[in-house]
Amino acid sequence: MQEKINQMQGSRLGSRRLPTIPALGRILPGGGLMAGAAYSVENSTTLAMALLAGPSGSGAWCSVIGIPDFNVEAAANLGIDLDRLILIPHLDGQWLTVTAAMVDVVSIILTTAPATITSTDAARLRARLRQRGAALITIGAWPQSEAVLRVSDNQWGGLGTGSGHLQTRRLKVTAKGNNGRSRSSELSLTELQQRTWPQLNTADSMTIDQRFVPQVVGA
Repeated sequence: MQEKINQMQGSRLGSRRLPTIPALGRILPGGGLMAGAAYSVENSTTLAMALLAGPSGSGAWCSVIGIPDFNVEAAANLGIDLDRLILIPHLDGQWLTVTAAMVDVVSIILTTAPATITSTDAARLRARLRQRGAALITIGAWPQSEAVLRVSDNQWGGLGTGSGHLQTRRLKVTAKGNNGRSRSSELSLTELQQRTWPQLNTADSMTIDQRFVPQVVGA
């Protein structure tokens, strides 16, 4: 599977900066997601999906690990390419082993890291990310994050007094870099749903049966 994906993905991402939604790129250190780095999202699965959407929409292979309730319909609405998405919802206590193996296969990983992860394990995984040019996004704390992102304000529109429908959503997103500096941006849900991305060099898509993935990872 790794050989097939590498052939389709060419030389992985052409630069150290991964495609990122402009509204998020304005607040991230370095102007966007960087290959070889790790990022954490505190309180919003939607925000985590939006970070994944840029690389995915550009043709990169992605993996979602250890998130059983991951909503693929919502992911597709945010621009994540389901044909290049590997889902591993259940890990049976093998989070570090599975995640490290997937770093060798895909360009970006979204996961929920266990609370028991040590600084030593995080450093080893970070070294592997840098070696492979991949990026990690965790929902929840991560010991060595390039930036921590959170939704600090969330407003819905469309409801009147006892009537109406939810029609709009505005978010205030804050990114705090590892240097302690914070930047914020107010954006609408529509701005997180970018559909057009610069394309990487890819061949025809390949769908991977989820039932087959654990066999590959454990090989």
